[in-house]
Amino acid sequence: MTDCLFCKIVAGEIPSQTVFEDDDFFAFRDISPKADTHLLLIPKKHIVNLDDLQPEDEALMGKMMLTVPKLAKQENLEGYRTITNTGAKGGQEVFHMHFHILGGSELPGF
Repeated sequence: MTDCLFCKIVAGEIPSQTVFEDDDFFAFRDISPKADTHLLLIPKKHIVNLDDLQPEDEALMGKMMLTVPKLAKQENLEGYRTITNTGAKGGQEVFHMHFHILGGSELPGF
């Protein structure tokens, strides 16, 4: 996806504060953090959101869920919140699936 912001970050076309990368995922610090620690974890494969998942994405999503606590541990978070938004009416602003990982002293309320 040549016009996708997150695909451009993965490709190195847009700089980011990278905190993790492997063959399947990329994680970086949010440029407008909502907590002391605010990471974005994205699959390198362009998937729009949860509604876009296909049966062949099952293993990838399982690995993604196992990556979240690894990142939290790497960041020394004792507790954390994960959020994903699906669709414009669900608050999604960048249409490439991503999980927000938030932690620190003061998490925002709902």
